[in-house]
Amino acid sequence: MPIAEDPEPRPSEGREPGGSDPSGAGGKDPFADLVLDEEFVRGASVKEQSGRSRMLSARWKHTPPVDPGGRRSVNDGPPQARRRFGRKPRLQVVDPWGDVRPAKRRRTLEWRTPLFVVLTVAVLLAALNIDGLRDWLHTGGSSAAHVPVPTVAPETARPTTAPPAVPADQPTVAHPWAGSPAEGWPNGAAGIDVPRAQAVGVFDEDQVAAQLKLVKDYLVAANLDPQVIAGGRPETALALLDRKAQEKPTHALAEPGRDSDPTSWFPRFDPREAIPVDDTVKVQGWMKVEDDGERGLLVRTDYTFVYAVRPGPEAAARATAAPSPRPPAPEPPSDGAAKPVGWTVRPVGDVAGDTWTARTIVRRVVDFRFYDPGKYHADPKKINISNTRSNFGNSSCDTTDGYFHPQFRQFGRPHPEATGPTMDPYDHTKELESGQGCRQTSRS
Repeated sequence: MPIAEDPEPRPSEGREPGGSDPSGAGGKDPFADLVLDEEFVRGASVKEQSGRSRMLSARWKHTPPVDPGGRRSVNDGPPQARRRFGRKPRLQVVDPWGDVRPAKRRRTLEWRTPLFVVLTVAVLLAALNIDGLRDWLHTGGSSAAHVPVPTVAPETARPTTAPPAVPADQPTVAHPWAGSPAEGWPNGAAGIDVPRAQAVGVFDEDQVAAQLKLVKDYLVAANLDPQVIAGGRPETALALLDRKAQEKPTHALAEPGRDSDPTSWFPRFDPREAIPVDDTVKVQGWMKVEDDGERGLLVRTDYTFVYAVRPGPEAAARATAAPSPRPPAPEPPSDGAAKPVGWTVRPVGDVAGDTWTARTIVRRVVDFRFYDPGKYHADPKKINISNTRSNFGNSSCDTTDGYFHPQFRQFGRPHPEATGPTMDPYDHTKELESGQGCRQTSRS
């Protein structure tokens, strides 16, 4: 401890009580009356460290103290980030004395700005692709790619089981067969497999082969001709029929009605309401030859045709309007080929790949008879229809104007007229029954 400088020279010898000077110099000790009480100690400007403090200071010069936990020390270095339950780590800031200092709140823009940018981009993308967003919502947000249905070969006889169930995906222009077991069926004429010809009755093998080819040509012209499907007149199919066999379908085309509906023979869509997605038609079924006894030869056929269509320019308006029969369109000139109906059809702008489409399923059971030319006055190169029955899936039941009227899901109009039993339009394991009213379909 430093010693204050004396104001006067110290006595050279010892002191006497009372502060007298034994030297006889007459001087007095200046500290004789100083009292070192508690108030004097507290008011001192310089304080002496305790012995323990001097000891710890000397030790810490060589070995810094270790934090046992709790409060931090200035010798611990910068604070390390800690992660709790997978959350973003937060740094703890301490002051020079080791006390945790409250962290400053981060600026709001540091995390909200990127979020606003992402939301803005998402809204813009959704606005540019409304149909795709609607399709995404309908499928539950699934991002899985469309998985095609396995390919199925043409049938040679009546099947014993119905086609298996497939995911109920929404069909679009890009994928018109999504959600349908017909996706794996043959396309068009490839699905009409002609059996090997054999001599039957009075007809030899070559004659039977020619008759089977004639049957296939008629099925193709009547059910697969793109112009007929688009609403045209089936001139090619009619030309293959015998004169007597032409009477009923010709009358139905001229005067369509409940008892004479042209769709019983030909698949036709009103182009103002439904337009084929493309020229592809899915086909599955079988054909077989039977001996018809004295009458000649009988060819039995049972085929299901699936048509994919997109909305026409008036589809939305007609879906929301009350259903009512419409007059038939004027017939075009007949020159031996299918002609589109003479309507002025406005083009549809919404034909993007994600535009929702629909399917109409038609099952036709037709028996063709070829009479023995030695007993009947019949042309062996023409077709006679012995029996025909049809069943439709996804077409309005209360409109008999000669055209199919499919329901599009985006317009949402149900078919309250469909009050009959529910059927699977793809199941052709049983004989086709008729007279059970307007049926409901379990899938399309």
